[in-house]
Amino acid sequence: MATIADTGIFSERNIRRARLGSGLVMFTFVVLHLSNHALGLISVAAADDGRRLFVALWRNPLGTLIFYSAIFIHIVLVLRSIYMRRSLVMPNGEMAQIVLGLAIPLLLIDHVVGTRIVHELYRYADNYETVVRQLWILSFGNGIRQAVALIVVWIHGCIGLHFWLRYRPWYDGLAPLLLALAILLPVLSLLGFIEMGRTIAEPDYEGLVDTGRYQENLNTRYYSDPHAQRQIAMIRAGLYGSFSLALLSVVAARTRRKWKERTDQIAVHYPGGETIKVPRGFTVLEASRLGGLPHYSVCGGKGQCSTCRVQILGDYQRLPQPDQLEQKTLERINAAPDVRLACQLRPDHDITVAPLLIPATETALPANTQETSPGREREIAVLFCDIRNFTSLTETRLPFDIVFLLNRYFALVGKAVEQAGGRIDKFIGDGAMALFGIGTSPGEACRQALKAAETITSEIEKLGTELADELTIPLQIAIGIHFGPAVVGTMGYGRVRNLTAVGDTVNVASRLESAAKEFEAALVISEPVADLSGADMRGIESRDISVRGRALPLKVYVIHKEQAGGPLNGKA
Repeated sequence: MATIADTGIFSERNIRRARLGSGLVMFTFVVLHLSNHALGLISVAAADDGRRLFVALWRNPLGTLIFYSAIFIHIVLVLRSIYMRRSLVMPNGEMAQIVLGLAIPLLLIDHVVGTRIVHELYRYADNYETVVRQLWILSFGNGIRQAVALIVVWIHGCIGLHFWLRYRPWYDGLAPLLLALAILLPVLSLLGFIEMGRTIAEPDYEGLVDTGRYQENLNTRYYSDPHAQRQIAMIRAGLYGSFSLALLSVVAARTRRKWKERTDQIAVHYPGGETIKVPRGFTVLEASRLGGLPHYSVCGGKGQCSTCRVQILGDYQRLPQPDQLEQKTLERINAAPDVRLACQLRPDHDITVAPLLIPATETALPANTQETSPGREREIAVLFCDIRNFTSLTETRLPFDIVFLLNRYFALVGKAVEQAGGRIDKFIGDGAMALFGIGTSPGEACRQALKAAETITSEIEKLGTELADELTIPLQIAIGIHFGPAVVGTMGYGRVRNLTAVGDTVNVASRLESAAKEFEAALVISEPVADLSGADMRGIESRDISVRGRALPLKVYVIHKEQAGGPLNGKA
């Protein structure tokens, strides 16, 4: 099936934005509504006071238009996305979001009809005293249903918000706080509802408040006129029927399309010998999922990442040209002409592909899973350090003595890095690699790296003095620090996986550590590190060095041991 045009108001990008925007409007409504419920922990009167502000915001003409337009747009676009999916095989998180979302109208239609619609038609006062009395005393089963609806709505919204934010650079740092809020708000809301229900159910409550307001509600036309009740019943049935009809229409359209596609299939071949036949119009990613083959798709098949990319083994020029969204992503990663995004490529003939981010030997990876910490580009500071002349230091020592020395060295390096706010990436022989800036600003990352280098230099000198009688030559360190973009993500195989970084920045930092040995210095830092950290480099030797893979020389600062305590403090 042809996709909607990739440009103009109805482009896929704008459709996704509309779905996200409408979802955020509804999520804002839910957050304020649950917060209002939580005021019930104080008193029924406090909850009603909060309700007046809530109603003033959402029941004015503009608020009503925005909110109910968001509901309509979101439902329509969700149903469209279900139809557009050529396969319903998907990761569990996506499936949970869809199933919970489809359950929401069925759980909330009664509540909407019994509050907003009855209020608009018959001036029914749907305040907390009336609604809680109805759900807690007169119809406790409906109260349980609304509690379930609250949880379903909240989980659905939180999953959507998580999918939207999970790859923002700042999200990891805020995730624990957001999780706490995600748990706390619905709990407080339910507790507020329970507390109001218990209060209103108390026999003494009738004597403490003016219950005439409740009696006025009972005397409204909604309760006294059978015609009004039939009208409300018809509205309720119409809403249930409309949603059910829309959902059944999507199912029927998918069934009709599937029946027609059985006679028009193509084969997708994989390097491992697997062949998956799918209807023409399926994406390669959908073919992989349908066949149960592991295939990464960090963004969920929206063309906003390149983790699902595949190499076309054969005549790639016969394939449909990439649309604007896919082309932009491919250009960003400098992809070769025979590389395409599996989530966007809809082949119109048999094709052979090789997923580029799925190792063929990694058969233990469950089908349809996504990497828990996929690689994404960040600007970080990378520190490499190494013991100078380590071979000479250890050639006459016993193996246990070497292990003892290395463990002391690794301990002081690890402690210095962690205290400065960085993260030890790995230990390699007598060398170590550390990352700074995964959750901080560039300037702070560089200052943290310099602080760690200062501490390592100082502690190595103390360790050298302590072990002077046992060492044949003085213990000295060489450190290199560089700042720039790198791909940071979980890499490895099987259980041996860890967060690491790769890229030119890492290679340059390693080269600077080697340069520190060549210049017999304690530390060599690149010009970006010096500038971003605000370190005072007056009186520090600077040099231009060549770095493999770079056309132009790189300006660096060479800092000797006796200078390490000065410029590293900088302006921080």
